[in-house]
Amino acid sequence: MQTLHAATPMNAEAPQPASQPGNQPVAIDMRDLSLTFETADAPVVALSKVNLQIKAGEFVSLIGPSGCGKTTLMRVMADLERPTGGEITVNGLSPEQARLARAYGYVFQAPALYPWRSVRRNLMLPLEIMGVPREEREARAARYLDMVGLKDFANKFPWQLSGGMQQRVSIARALSFEPKLLLMDEPFGALDEITRDHLNEQLLRLWERTQKTVIFVTHSIPEAVFLSSRVVVMSPRPGRILDVIDCNLPARRTLDARETPEFLAIAHRVRRALRAGHSYDD
Repeated sequence: MQTLHAATPMNAEAPQPASQPGNQPVAIDMRDLSLTFETADAPVVALSKVNLQIKAGEFVSLIGPSGCGKTTLMRVMADLERPTGGEITVNGLSPEQARLARAYGYVFQAPALYPWRSVRRNLMLPLEIMGVPREEREARAARYLDMVGLKDFANKFPWQLSGGMQQRVSIARALSFEPKLLLMDEPFGALDEITRDHLNEQLLRLWERTQKTVIFVTHSIPEAVFLSSRVVVMSPRPGRILDVIDCNLPARRTLDARETPEFLAIAHRVRRALRAGHSYDD
């Protein structure tokens, strides 16, 4: 399997990850955000009084038990769900304005590729819908397939690729219209552990290169700690924020970082926050 390319010269100083955003502007700003679904028998409170600020260039993971509202919170950011209380801005815009401005890319749990379109044509589909000129579509497809290490597979079809490669096509497609914000909803959850580890490491390199703001939903504590500048721990429904944990690991971290005392200490804090929220109760 090929890798996502960081494209950093061997003798150049490695780019610093955005784990220390400093005075960067706020990309996501949530104030007392709540969402209640009206159902036939009784209302379901999915999110309750969520307060969170995420700066531009951060990699923030949302972790919590199934049904805690992680994906719902991301869907609110993407204007796929409307909050019933509180406020949220996305890069200074309302979620609707950000959606209409195509200010974010969304990577779903499944790659959602059309089997009758080649990899290149799958990547170019949103650009076609947006009316991007053909020459520019072709250039972006070549650039982002190269960035995720799939330039030699441009004319293959999705069914000719592994699951991990299909997700890399999905990531390249989300990047192709060059958004400031990347929303990723458990993109590696269905992959085997070896492939998942490999893509975790390569996604980190890609984030360091692009410096985009990334919001990442996961159920995996090691994945959240390894990838993130901060981990947001959520409670069982109704979804609330239990803790926001800094991941002050070295720049250019590799999978070996998961064996260090620093990593294990952060993972322990995440696990302790989950236990405090009774996430392991039946």
